[in-house]
Amino acid sequence: MTTLTPAATADRTGVSLDTLRYYEREGLIGPIRRTAGGRRQYTEDDVFWIGLVTCFREAGLGIADLRGFVAMLRAEHSSRDRVAFLRERRAALEEKAESLRRAMKVLDEKIDHYSRA
Repeated sequence: MTTLTPAATADRTGVSLDTLRYYEREGLIGPIRRTAGGRRQYTEDDVFWIGLVTCFREAGLGIADLRGFVAMLRAEHSSRDRVAFLRERRAALEEKAESLRRAMKVLDEKIDHYSRA
């Protein structure tokens, strides 16, 4: 099995070493394997989880939401539960996106107005 150092994992995933440790402390990834000397070793599975958590964070999910979803994935929850969770978060994200579109429209109108002044 191929393993990555923390630095290589950070480079590959685009998150900082501090963020990797934070995700591990919060139970969002891991448990992370360690060498006999205690150094972390990340696997491809860990890289996948880091990518998933990062994607969800970028989508606006909070740490509590992420903990809930990760627990759902690791436990024997039904697909229906997982889909319901994701649909709820997607609906909230869609509302936020609509709010951002409205704000950008106002900004565009103001840019247009002041460009003609």
